[in-house]
Amino acid sequence: MDIESSEEMNEHPQMLPPPPGTFVDREELIQHVGDFAVSQGYVVTIKQSKRDRVVILGCDRGGVYRNRRKAIDESTADCSRKRKTGSRLTNCPFEVVGKKDDGLWVLTVKNETHNHEPLKDISEHPSARRFSEGEVQLIKEMTEAGLKPRQILKRLRQSNPDLLSTPKHVYNVKAKLRQGNMTVRQFRSLRPEKSAARKNYLSVTEPSWRQRCPTRVPNLIGGKFVDSQSFASIDVINPATQQVVSQVPLTTNEEFRAAVFAAKRAFPSWRSTPITTRQRIMFKFQELIQRDIDKLSMTITIEHGKSLKDAYADVSRGLEVVEHACGLATLQIGEFVSNMSNGIDTYSIREPLGVCAGICSFEFPAMIPLWMFPVAVTCGNTFILKPSEKDPGASMMLAELAMEAGLPNGVLNIVHGTNDIINAICDDDDIKAISFVGPNLVSNLQLQI
Repeated sequence: MDIESSEEMNEHPQMLPPPPGTFVDREELIQHVGDFAVSQGYVVTIKQSKRDRVVILGCDRGGVYRNRRKAIDESTADCSRKRKTGSRLTNCPFEVVGKKDDGLWVLTVKNETHNHEPLKDISEHPSARRFSEGEVQLIKEMTEAGLKPRQILKRLRQSNPDLLSTPKHVYNVKAKLRQGNMTVRQFRSLRPEKSAARKNYLSVTEPSWRQRCPTRVPNLIGGKFVDSQSFASIDVINPATQQVVSQVPLTTNEEFRAAVFAAKRAFPSWRSTPITTRQRIMFKFQELIQRDIDKLSMTITIEHGKSLKDAYADVSRGLEVVEHACGLATLQIGEFVSNMSNGIDTYSIREPLGVCAGICSFEFPAMIPLWMFPVAVTCGNTFILKPSEKDPGASMMLAELAMEAGLPNGVLNIVHGTNDIINAICDDDDIKAISFVGPNLVSNLQLQI
């Protein structure tokens, strides 16, 4: 009997659990598990959550179908209610747990087994038919204009041809809108956004941290702009008007460690990415810098005080290094010499180091960061950038452009601060190389460390 059951289990494709790891926040952990689950043919849902401490995720087919009818006599047991044909619940035991430990979320697998077959087509899952927040807003506007559900669905499919929803789902959304409920669950992993118009809209929309006044500059950790929990900050002053342009937080030690964790976690997959793929990202990055060179120059002029002509030259000199990074494939080639001596061949290979860091000075807000991270990441390293606390705006804009070009989450991270953060960078054993351009005072400090 045991042999037969084991043979039956081997017939079904194995669904792997998500790899354990450490994450910056709860949302990143949930997104990681959800994306991996979809790639394996199953969907996860939140079973239990204490928002600031623990979250338990399970397969959406977990649970038991409940018979809500009253109990009947055993003599009429044949007439008892049976499981619905459309019920997907199989009491699947799969379960993973995320716990917050020392400011970071740690993912562990509690039960990795499933008792059902994987989904052959993820688009068949009910969650794939849900609307995004933007689509719900459009449904509301078109409903107020008097359009019927089929007409609304036709309009939505013009901008999103991959939409799987039916008129029934539009009716359900309209019912929720009448009740004043505008909340919509999004399943980005189930429904990749392929609409070019929507993609362009998301790339052009400014992030929320830029809409504050004065702007409080965030850290970039694991592909997300994260507000620092530090109460201490430094004002960035416009030299021409003496007005406060933005505020730079002094990154806490926990946030710095989170940035290192994010860079370390992204390194294995990034170093395995073909050099041609990394070059294509740099080509796109170069194109985006040329597109926004006027914005970059204006930001440098406002924060640093240079003339627009000097600021433009600042960006242009850094752009030359990005262009150089677009051709790094040939420089990655190693060397081989056969028969160096009797029966001895010699060879050399060039491999990425791991997590690298860069400390920038005040003088050239765009050129110095572009000297550092484009070459480092194109070679397969991940990077932590510490811009000058006096003019961080250009570095933040370059980071946004790098992410828009396709740089994966965690490959480039940004932290802010002064001497304390420099000491943390120099003392961290996970950082394998440090690049620095600036005055002798900081370089002497690094040599002492």
